[in-house]
Amino acid sequence: MARIGALEAGGTKMVLSVGTPEGEVLEREEIPTQGPQDCVDRMVEWFGSHNVDALGIGAFGPTGVNPSSSSYGKILETPKTAWRHFDFLSAFKPLGIPIGYDTDVNVACLGEVTYGSCKGLDTVVYLTVGTGIGAGVMVSGQLLHGMLHPEAGHILLEIQPGDEGNCVCPYHDRCFEGLAAGPSIEHRWGKKGFELADRPEVWDLESTYLAEGISTYVLCYSPQRIVLGGGVMKQTQLFPLVRKKVLENLNGYLVTPELADIDSYIVEAGCKGDQGVLGCIELGRRALEAARA
Repeated sequence: MARIGALEAGGTKMVLSVGTPEGEVLEREEIPTQGPQDCVDRMVEWFGSHNVDALGIGAFGPTGVNPSSSSYGKILETPKTAWRHFDFLSAFKPLGIPIGYDTDVNVACLGEVTYGSCKGLDTVVYLTVGTGIGAGVMVSGQLLHGMLHPEAGHILLEIQPGDEGNCVCPYHDRCFEGLAAGPSIEHRWGKKGFELADRPEVWDLESTYLAEGISTYVLCYSPQRIVLGGGVMKQTQLFPLVRKKVLENLNGYLVTPELADIDSYIVEAGCKGDQGVLGCIELGRRALEAARA
């Protein structure tokens, strides 16, 4: 049986795993995301010692995902200055195995479609709301890339009255990530989200921003389902608020069976937190299949 390596390269931690093509995770290790000089050689050695036949990498971005581009596999203009322009993919080529490469949120979307809450669907948005906000998008069975890849966490939103000055994005003064990610919640209220669970005003405002962003995704991508993950979404009281406000925003303009069953349309992640790892496994499986074809 093939052994597929999975590297979920996030902004906070690197999750290294080995799994089967069927999505069974056999081994796992986590290390903090330091500079490339501090962790890349260690990761290459780990996969080499675990006898993997292929590797799937889901990397934090922005990153190059077009195989025909000179930027393919490189980390681009990230706030993590030590990683800027680092050729992440090439560092693993000495393993001599097929490698699939995409963004961390795209592989999470792939994991949900392959193993989780979106089986049988081909047009899906996976949104993670945590330290940042990122969206993985699959359209007609293909992960969306285009000129780079979706940066849907940075769409511009309308600042709610009285909330001026609370956007924490260094690039934009009213973007989704800057207004609704975990650091913005802490900046606005002086505490981390999990310390504010009993403050309904916190989640009323948060759900307003989430619903505005998600309504835009509904209109632009026409997904069959939207999956919400990440640390902020552990505040599950957000889900009914977001669903209600998305329908209010759409105001009856779209009439579909999916929206008529809103509780099944905007859903929690279905992979017990492993959607990124599982998506990397599927990415590696596809790379192995292509190499054998």
